[in-house]
Amino acid sequence: MSWLRTTFGALLFTTNTLIHVPPLLLVAVVKAVLPLRPIRRVCDWLLMAIAASWIGVNTSMIRWFTHTRFVFDIEAQLRPDGHYLVMANHQTWVDIPVLQAALNRRVPLLRFFLKSQLFWVPLLGLAWWALDFPFMKRYSRQHLEKRPELAGRDIAATRRACAKFMHIPVSVMNFVEGTRFTPAKHQQQVSPFANLLKPKAGGIAFVLDAMGGALHSILDVTIVYPDGRPTMADLFGNRVREVRVNIRERAIPAELLGGDYQNDPVFRERLQSWLNGLWVEKDKLIAQLRAA
Repeated sequence: MSWLRTTFGALLFTTNTLIHVPPLLLVAVVKAVLPLRPIRRVCDWLLMAIAASWIGVNTSMIRWFTHTRFVFDIEAQLRPDGHYLVMANHQTWVDIPVLQAALNRRVPLLRFFLKSQLFWVPLLGLAWWALDFPFMKRYSRQHLEKRPELAGRDIAATRRACAKFMHIPVSVMNFVEGTRFTPAKHQQQVSPFANLLKPKAGGIAFVLDAMGGALHSILDVTIVYPDGRPTMADLFGNRVREVRVNIRERAIPAELLGGDYQNDPVFRERLQSWLNGLWVEKDKLIAQLRAA
């Protein structure tokens, strides 16, 4: 019966996508073809409303279709018209519907920096494009050695994306570890944290540099699965008993604004030290939430 439940759940999510993506694309095309400011404002409002509905239906289906208990501890004054940098630990693809369940309609739409290859995911790639998700093209060190002129393109793409977000409500999402946690990756990194991979400060630095003055605050999100890291099949198959989420609002330290992360080693050390301090707290909080 578990496989049947999983298949039916995936079918429901696919159907919801097929319902919401076509009107999303239609509004995006109108916005692109008629770039007049009043029309763009209406289109932006419609795009956010469709996205919120899409996410809301997905969340409702998870609550209806499974017995998963969501425990949200929100230590923040959330605003749907705010400007936030959202940071979270990352363990599984289930993190994304969990984040959406916790924050949908409480803050502006979460926008992730996506690998450029994801643009070609059927339907979803076009939906992410319509919602102004920034697509990033990553280059390996070996490729940059052959083509040094490509260095810095990711930074330029980050700046262009953040420029779009300066004057609209936005929640810029960053999984600071850069990849999903696994015991193998944890061991390979020799991570000093019991429950986390090492945090990467580069993405945070670029966002703070590009739009730090426009951000209201940081939302520090900690996600814990007491029974272990689940897969999407576990979620659809009703095998996730509980999810615990803590959301803390943090002020952006003034000394982290306006610095040159690439070329200023003192500023780089300052930002990395601040981020490591947050990770020490998060590591302890994960242990507490698991033991609760």
